[in-house]
Amino acid sequence: MFKTLNNGVILLVLAEFCFASATVFAKYVTNASDIPAIEITFFRVSLGVVIAALYMWRTNTSFRPHRVLLVLARAVLSFSALVAFFYAVEHSSVTNANMLNMTYPIFIFLLAPLFRLEKMHKLSFLFLIVAMTGIYLVVFPDFSNINIGDIVGLLSGIFAAFAIITLSVAREYDSTVLIVFYLMAIGTVCNAFMMAPVFVMPRQHELPMLLGSGMMGVAGQVLLTMGYKNVSAKAGSMVSSSRIVFAALMGFFFFAEALSPRIMLGGGMIIAAIIGVSALQKRINAEDEQ
Repeated sequence: MFKTLNNGVILLVLAEFCFASATVFAKYVTNASDIPAIEITFFRVSLGVVIAALYMWRTNTSFRPHRVLLVLARAVLSFSALVAFFYAVEHSSVTNANMLNMTYPIFIFLLAPLFRLEKMHKLSFLFLIVAMTGIYLVVFPDFSNINIGDIVGLLSGIFAAFAIITLSVAREYDSTVLIVFYLMAIGTVCNAFMMAPVFVMPRQHELPMLLGSGMMGVAGQVLLTMGYKNVSAKAGSMVSSSRIVFAALMGFFFFAEALSPRIMLGGGMIIAAIIGVSALQKRINAEDEQ
C-alpha cells in the first residue's frame, strides 16, 4: 500500500499529524488556564520566525525572495484564513467552523486550473467526493441556523484555497525556509495586534505545553511547504484532510472524545481518498517525466 505514496504525500501527511498534535498541546493549555487560543497562535508564529531566521543566518540563505509578491501573498492569505477561522470558532460552533474551513479542497479544484492550467483528471473528482463525504461524516455539522460566523467560516476556506495555490506556485521559485520565514514574520506582527487586548501571562508549568504546540506547528508548516514541491495543489488539498482523522483519534485517546462508527467510517473514506489520489499523483508525475 505504502508504495503508492510519493514523498510529497508522505510529507503532507506528516505535516497534518504535526498540526493535529499541536492542537492537543494547545487544548491542554486552554483547558487548564485562561490563555486564549489567539495567544497560542502567537507563540507558534513567533517561535517559527526565530527558528527560520536562525537557520537562514547559519546557512547564509538570502532573505530576499525571488518572487516577492508570491511569498507575501502566501503569508497574507494564510494569516487571513487563520483569522477568519478563529472568528468562525468564536461566533459559531467549532463543528461548523471546521467543516466550512475544510471546504477549501473544493475551491482549489475550481481555481487551480485558472492559475496553473492543471488538467482535471476524471478520477480526481471521484476522490474529491469520497474525501468530502468522509469529512462530513467525521464532523457531521448542524446547519439549521446560519449566522455571520458560518459565513466567515466559509471565507476561511476560500482564503485557505488561495493560500495553498499561491504556495504551490511560490515553492517553484523560493526555498521552503524563506517562505516559512515570511509567513511566520507577517503572522507574528499581525497576531501581536490581535493578541494584545486579551493577553494572559503564562505560568511556568504552562510553558512546556506552549513550547510543544509551537514546535509542532512550526514542524507542520515546514513539512507542508516541502510537501507541495512534489504534489499538486488539488491533490495536496485532499491529503490535508487527513488532519481530521488524526484529530479524531487524538481527541479519543487524550480527551476521551467520542469515536463512533460514523467517525471511523468517515476516517476510512478519507484515508482511501488519500491513497487513491497519491497513486494518481504518482502516475501523473511519471507521465510528465516521459
